Amino acid sequence: MPEPSLERLLAPHPRVRAIRPGAPDPQGSSVVYWMQRAQRGVDNPALNMAIAVGNALARPVVAVFGLTADYPGAQRRHYRFLVEGLVDAAEDMARRGVPLIVRLGKPDEVVPRFAREVGAAFVVGDENPVHVGRRWREAVARELTVPFHLVDADVVVPTSLFPNEEYAARTLRPKIRRVWDDFLKPIPEIRAKQAWPGKLPEGAEIDPDRLMESLRVGGVAEVPGYLGGTREAMRRLGRFLDERLGRYAEDRNEPTPYMTTELSAHLHYGHISPMTIALAAIRGDGPREAVDTLLEELIVRRELSINFVARNPNYDSLAGCPDWARKTLARHADDPRPVLYTPAQLESAETHDPLWNAAQKEMTLTGRMHNYLRMYWAKKLLEWSPTAEQAFAVALDLNDRYEMDGRDPNGYTGVAWAVGGKHDRPWPERPIFGTVRFMSYESTRKKFDSAGYVARVEAIEKGRG
Repeated sequence: MPEPSLERLLAPHPRVRAIRPGAPDPQGSSVVYWMQRAQRGVDNPALNMAIAVGNALARPVVAVFGLTADYPGAQRRHYRFLVEGLVDAAEDMARRGVPLIVRLGKPDEVVPRFAREVGAAFVVGDENPVHVGRRWREAVARELTVPFHLVDADVVVPTSLFPNEEYAARTLRPKIRRVWDDFLKPIPEIRAKQAWPGKLPEGAEIDPDRLMESLRVGGVAEVPGYLGGTREAMRRLGRFLDERLGRYAEDRNEPTPYMTTELSAHLHYGHISPMTIALAAIRGDGPREAVDTLLEELIVRRELSINFVARNPNYDSLAGCPDWARKTLARHADDPRPVLYTPAQLESAETHDPLWNAAQKEMTLTGRMHNYLRMYWAKKLLEWSPTAEQAFAVALDLNDRYEMDGRDPNGYTGVAWAVGGKHDRPWPERPIFGTVRFMSYESTRKKFDSAGYVARVEAIEKGRG
């Protein structure tokens, strides 16, 4: 098959955004891929574009990752997970003829400086809808003097096809389903034809322990055995397909034992593509209902969250929630709370509710909380906080510091749904919540083996003691 022409590669495409348009610099000596959100060397459309442009220009391709020690909310456990993933990414990229260079510093400073150092003719990056990611990309675009294109590499259906904020899953679902067959296809693995000439730039040796020493990050401790990287992601995917997919439709809300993919953190860091998961499930021999349920969660629900973060500048506060919810919460702002807990008491799981305490401990000890428990956990914060605004802030703070997939569109959307009715509808009115959906301890604990769940978390806690 002939190589695509440069004209075709740079033509408008829903997955690609020219944040700094123009023709590649004919004097440039390389093509740079700035890897940030899609931290992998396989099934990566952004990396593919960089390689294809490099091949069309007959230039080598080099990838750079800017590793900053002060990403908002990130803790030691997150950095360990991230740097482990860089090892797999580097190995997979090397197999494709692209060296990965890791430089310490803020990406919006690292990337322009690196582009000048290696004489970039063209720069490719990956999209990231959160505030810090947007600021970095805009700053890099201002500093670069060569074209800079962004590729939406971590969704199945490009976010650009949905330019407005969707009201709920029911409004996005038919739009996605109409087009997802156009995008739900294998991602080719192309290789760079031009090898990097001579010595590699500084930062090619990736040692997780040395990187952690250099970062000097503290905060919440690492989670033993919770491994980052594409190899671990593929192992988890294999386990899910072999042992869990068959029961996923009916048991995904059962936390003991887990029947989910347990890939949310690997998806957050881009260690695995949602396309990889979806295609593996479709090709497998799992029940049709289970596969359909997985695609609903992986594509419709996940990309609804990304749409929210991409289209609503207030996604990380109560201000981003619908008017009806904010109004009803305001009307009930002075309702007496059954109990009020301080943020410190909540963080330490010192409440009267054994189910909530177990969920909080599972998150702090293991870096995860089962999806169904996350809903209940955040609902109770609204009930036990002086204001809805404080409940929202505490929920995000705890989620972002302790969850391994913290600071993710799914997390922002989950808190907005629980506290502010995002993507939901009004329910019968009651104290504190108004018409925002309520979840009680009695009803929630009866929907799964809550006693078994609490016992499992207690066993984890004893094992770590």
